[in-house]
Amino acid sequence: MKSLISVLIPSYNHQNYVQDTIKSIINQSYKNIELIAVDDGSSDLTFQKINELRTECEKRFKRVHFETKENEGTIATFNKLVSLTSGEYIYFIASDDMIADVNALKIQAEFLDKNKKYCLVVGDNQFIDSNGKVCYWDEKQNIVYNKNEAKYLTFGESLKAGRPDVNFSSKEFGKYQTFLTVNYIPNGYLIRKSTLDLIPKFTNEAPLEDYFLHLQLSKYGKYKYIDKVLFSYRWHGANTIKNIEKMQNYTQKTLDYEYDVIQKNISGASVEKAVFETIKYGALYKKTGIPILLQLKKYKDRQGKKHKYLIVFGFKIKI
Repeated sequence: MKSLISVLIPSYNHQNYVQDTIKSIINQSYKNIELIAVDDGSSDLTFQKINELRTECEKRFKRVHFETKENEGTIATFNKLVSLTSGEYIYFIASDDMIADVNALKIQAEFLDKNKKYCLVVGDNQFIDSNGKVCYWDEKQNIVYNKNEAKYLTFGESLKAGRPDVNFSSKEFGKYQTFLTVNYIPNGYLIRKSTLDLIPKFTNEAPLEDYFLHLQLSKYGKYKYIDKVLFSYRWHGANTIKNIEKMQNYTQKTLDYEYDVIQKNISGASVEKAVFETIKYGALYKKTGIPILLQLKKYKDRQGKKHKYLIVFGFKIKI
């Protein structure tokens, strides 16, 4: 039997979109799916809209779990969702987005089945507007419908432009050290649950849950980018990413938390193995306002024996 995929929907005030989200999962060609939706105390009819599809979902999926709770925020909702899973693979989808390709989960699951060293696989994202119509971005991330007026036809194109130092088609994609300034992973990723089980729970101290997730997962496994539109990213008035100041603040808080995690794992001349294995080959990493994070140095001792030391946040680690 094919691996079970747990599709997780954290929902909040998306009464106009959530049924489209669920229907895009129902339409997947991949059959072995459990669907789990947790509503974070929506003030609109979101949970009612979810429940309207319960019968159809129970016929389609191996297991269905829908629940609502008091509003606690995204972090608590994500932790609740993960605690309810039983699948070998995990797929997060926001309650206003959609899976674009009916074969998306099939494509991603088959990749992870064949490539055990990879913990995450993701494809490109197309943009859709509030009505579900495919659209594009101009230079200022405004919606345009004419390709000739567009700066970016997909979210992947925008992310690549923002990270010219990372070749999405190379082994550099998803390496831990590439996340030490900002997240650049598109939406719609499939995660190996056994790897997810190795990392800490989501925390309010790292408020960008997706960034936190990638900083942790990348310490344990490889990432794969499939250059094909598999996901529909809805661009409307309520997207959190549009609040630039808030996003910058959340990014810095999440990165600060990661710095604390790394430093706590460094004790004398040792460092937690999973972290060490992923960062010890990192090159010198510089960015304005951020200290030198990784630096590999060589030297000879008094007996002429060569040694290597890794400098991490000012700590010296013998290799």
